[in-house]
Amino acid sequence: MELLLHYIWKHKLFPLRRLETTDDLSVEVIDPGLHNSDAGPDFFNAKVKIGGTMWVGNIEIHEKSSDWYAHGHDRDPRYDNVILHIAKTIDSEVRTSHGNTLPQMQLDVPESVTSNYERLLHEDKYPPCHRLIPTLPSITVHSWMSALQTERLEQKTEAIAERVKRCDGSWEDAFFVTLARNYGFGVNSEAFETWALNMPMMHIGRHRDDIFQTEALFLGQAGLLSADAMPERQREAALADDYFVRLSREYQYLAHKFSLHPIDFRLWKFLRLRPQNFPHIRIAQLASLYHSRRAGLSLIAGCDTIDDARHMLTTSVTLYWRTHYTFGHASRESAKSLSRQSIDLLIINTVVPMLFAYGRHKSSEEMCWRATDFLEQLAPERNNIVRMWEECGLKVQNAGDTQALIQLKKNYCDRKDCLRCRFGYEYLKQRSTTPADTATDKENNDKNGIHI
Repeated sequence: MELLLHYIWKHKLFPLRRLETTDDLSVEVIDPGLHNSDAGPDFFNAKVKIGGTMWVGNIEIHEKSSDWYAHGHDRDPRYDNVILHIAKTIDSEVRTSHGNTLPQMQLDVPESVTSNYERLLHEDKYPPCHRLIPTLPSITVHSWMSALQTERLEQKTEAIAERVKRCDGSWEDAFFVTLARNYGFGVNSEAFETWALNMPMMHIGRHRDDIFQTEALFLGQAGLLSADAMPERQREAALADDYFVRLSREYQYLAHKFSLHPIDFRLWKFLRLRPQNFPHIRIAQLASLYHSRRAGLSLIAGCDTIDDARHMLTTSVTLYWRTHYTFGHASRESAKSLSRQSIDLLIINTVVPMLFAYGRHKSSEEMCWRATDFLEQLAPERNNIVRMWEECGLKVQNAGDTQALIQLKKNYCDRKDCLRCRFGYEYLKQRSTTPADTATDKENNDKNGIHI
């Protein structure tokens, strides 16, 4: 209820009546203030007319006014600048740490907002606001999707910054970890990131010119050369494979030389994966790309076009993997190069975020702009999330739109955080038109700044 009261105050969705304090003084909300999600009053720098006098200061909101004391605000100097205390139930006076009595206003949640919120929480079909979406103005949809796209880039920037810290400040190593994570294409993303963070790039870089040693190091650190960890049937086939035996011996030598330890073989997922997506193939592709020296942060920063980025990420596998998906089991020969769709996904999830994050790091607006421009040039992603929103009536034009919709589902819909969503706001503010909506009601609405 307290969160809902915050929402009502923030968006001025007040009941259809005169707002007044418990002392019968009129209340006119000029500016509800800045919502505070940290410690301290709920809203900063609000502007409110109380009894005709303009007040500028902070607002505190509780379900019951006695919560003021339960939360210790009467002993906290941070709450001395509160100009109005708001509660659904007024059951006591409230005083500051100086002993000053604060004006209070009872705020009821309009019945229409309560019923709309209940419908959002208990709607069977997903997303719960699906009925509203086709009716929304295009400017409302596009402005929210633009904000969501930026929010997603900011979130990925934070993740990259954290990887830079874990890589002792190396942006190149953080790029490799980010690229590796996205080579997992969802299912094995966590395992790939764990693997990449376990790769001593300084030592591995010394053997980068030898593709055999690069594969030995990459596959060995992934635990895919640990025969003892394999299921019995897979172990027997691998030990009978000459290439596996040679790679294992090479890795054992290099692991002893550099004191390396592989990750747990069991981190990798194979169930319901197409053979093309097996960790062996993805790591072999990544090893070839690393060996070619075509992919690196400095090269990404120099990509002026989508085609430049696609060329940089194009890779295949060595001769052995052209006829194998795992050790010891031959298959029909194929190039096993990355598809155009897979490369575009790597651009969306690796190149674009790295350009944006590195642009922020270097204070380069041009680089940040290029990152968002790439998203607008790329075709929309095709996945269950995007299809769900299209079924609701949203038109998807490019990868920027699909990134926004992924952000919307994961950070708002899945968390039922409708109170922070602009679609949720449009849903909650709907009111039924009844005879009670008289000219007097409208006059009160205008005076109080109510949005209908």
